[in-house]
Amino acid sequence: MEPASEPGTDHGPAGAPSRIPVVVHTADPISRAGALSQLRGDPLLDLRDETEAGPDTVAVLISETPDATVLARLRRLVRAEGARAVLVVNSVREAELLDVIACGAAAVVWRHEATAQRLSQAVLAAARGDGDLPADLLGRLLSQVGTMQRSASGQTGAPASGLTPREIDVLRLVAEGLDTAEIASKLSYSERTVKNVMHGLTTRLRLRNRAHAVAHALREGYI
Repeated sequence: MEPASEPGTDHGPAGAPSRIPVVVHTADPISRAGALSQLRGDPLLDLRDETEAGPDTVAVLISETPDATVLARLRRLVRAEGARAVLVVNSVREAELLDVIACGAAAVVWRHEATAQRLSQAVLAAARGDGDLPADLLGRLLSQVGTMQRSASGQTGAPASGLTPREIDVLRLVAEGLDTAEIASKLSYSERTVKNVMHGLTTRLRLRNRAHAVAHALREGYI
């Protein structure tokens, strides 16, 4: 007879999927305890200490809003540690929508909807590399991006909106949260080349910044 699987291991019985390592980040101990309690009931999840984030980990960040501190942590987890991120917040202001996406959040969950089932759904989607946004937030995002696109394309003399393969490669990495040096290293370009690509792109398409450029590429289906 085969021995039973030890609790806490990453693999279950033969043929069972690997468990997904999950860490919870929040400054509020009550929220942390609540999230861990909600997630603990899912046998596919392996809850770990928040210091154990890594490439195969899903990080759940809980906060009132995605303020500067939360966005900085989100960027670090996704960019430096390779984790996938689920953001659990009360609200997201219009001005924060693109920042949340540009920083690498794979899923967003409203705190008032954060049941055990909803949290597990978001974590599993993030682990698969899928996106998971509330319907109302997705609608606001598309509306905002559409408004920016119409504003850019409606200007007199606005050029065609096509992107070159080099621009698409750079924007994909910008969307993943990489900085100029990391993009240059990834694509074997110089940092000056990356800056020139972004400057040429934003100038030609009359885009305000990197987030606007990523939103444009998403809207047009390039990334």
